[in-house]
Amino acid sequence: MLACYTDRLSARPGERVSLHASGDGGSCRLSIARVGAERRAVFELDGLRVDHHPVPPNADRDGCGWPAAFEIEIGEDWASGYYDIVLTDGTGAEAHHFVVVKPPVGVRRATALMVLATNTYQSYNYWGGANAYSNVTGLMSGQVPFVEAMDQAIGVLSTQRPFPPLIVAPPPNPPRLINLRKRGFKEAPWAADMAWMVEHRASPYDGSAGFLHKWEHAFVAWAESNGYALDFATDYDLDVEQDLLDGYAAALFVGHSEYWSGPQRDQVERFVDAGGKAAIFSGNSCFWKVRWENDGKTYVCHKWKGFEAEDVPPEKATHLWSHPAFQRPEAALTGLSFVFAGYHRLGMCVSRGQAGFTIYDDRHWALEGSDLFYGDVIGGELPLIGYESDGCRFQFGDDGLPKAVPMLGVPETLEIIGVAPCAFGEEAGRGYNPIIPPEKLDVIAQVTYGDASAEAQARVMRGHAVLASFKRGEGEVFNSGTTEWAHGLAARDPFIEVITHNVLRRFGVTRATSA
Repeated sequence: MLACYTDRLSARPGERVSLHASGDGGSCRLSIARVGAERRAVFELDGLRVDHHPVPPNADRDGCGWPAAFEIEIGEDWASGYYDIVLTDGTGAEAHHFVVVKPPVGVRRATALMVLATNTYQSYNYWGGANAYSNVTGLMSGQVPFVEAMDQAIGVLSTQRPFPPLIVAPPPNPPRLINLRKRGFKEAPWAADMAWMVEHRASPYDGSAGFLHKWEHAFVAWAESNGYALDFATDYDLDVEQDLLDGYAAALFVGHSEYWSGPQRDQVERFVDAGGKAAIFSGNSCFWKVRWENDGKTYVCHKWKGFEAEDVPPEKATHLWSHPAFQRPEAALTGLSFVFAGYHRLGMCVSRGQAGFTIYDDRHWALEGSDLFYGDVIGGELPLIGYESDGCRFQFGDDGLPKAVPMLGVPETLEIIGVAPCAFGEEAGRGYNPIIPPEKLDVIAQVTYGDASAEAQARVMRGHAVLASFKRGEGEVFNSGTTEWAHGLAARDPFIEVITHNVLRRFGVTRATSA
């Protein structure tokens, strides 16, 4: 089996990155290409010998420990961006990994920093056995039942191992995590494209993370084709370089930016409070608190087990950002939270939903020039709302517009543009077998409402995706409230494009060329 990984996920021009690999001892071809609006090759090497190295026990937790097969020197002319690393052996088999090239120290080639959700990549990485969700290898082999596999999730994960192929390099046009059509009359519920998953032997975790052919790739391709200049970094870079956002006008978070470390969040909050802008074109954003150790080689993400899996001070623990032990609910920064929204058009979660936002505040600055009016629905044909969404509780004012209920960090000044119904999971006992049962509903109810009763749990089950913005400190935050925003751009939906242009313009994201 051909597989590879790098000793780190980001570097600057002139720096070296170690490529570790295992194969059959034969000769391989190494190619590296920047992936954005176009794929541009920057390095090729034939005749690279890749020896076989065993996969050690607990590679998911402790890493592979393979020797370096090659040292990649980041070219001085390599533009900031995502670089696909490809090894190809004599049989044509491929192994992919990546490196994110940051701009040189002290150099800002763009006014916006695109922060790739690499913490989410790490949480879903099950190469070697398990990830933060389950014992995936046991589950997929049929040897471990689903509930038992979930209990065998690991909270300490190594970055020194490959990624599963369908996370790091799926084939073009993989299925989205959303049902593209409404459920028919008495039709059995389904989730995404099961035929594709069976054909490609996909796990339930392959579609939720990664760059290629997914949310971030779609957003970058759209932005660059429209002339926007972006610099790139990873979640981990925000953790260890506490001045990384200095000098930028905006930070962008796209797709599925679910896992944030404390230092990462500290920096983003300082940035916004000092006048920076955060554009969140993501869903389920900043939901889980995680931690980095061992100079980035160890990623700690105990999720629900955060306070029982290890004995550490609360500031180092990993759990929901909304947990009262932290006193830092994510909505204080993002404006919205997954606990107030959930899923749409997956299984029985709003299975016949409109999959788009109903517009309420049609005079909001983000809608300028969009030809959108009160009551219009945007994105229903795409669909725009699916997979995971963020929202807030709200009440309707005398003017007929929704007003945010300021709770669990949601700011009273939140400006709600549009809403759509969501479900936190599927209710049992309604005549269908749940595909997406609500996870730890008692914990969510306790965190959200201070009450784990059946009534409070029922309250969690119904929510709304929300499209919104608000001002924080001297800065401002825009939140799309859905993982699927980038797919609206990929489809060239004119409403989604106009809103995105308005956000980027207001947030100081400049165009390098006319488009």
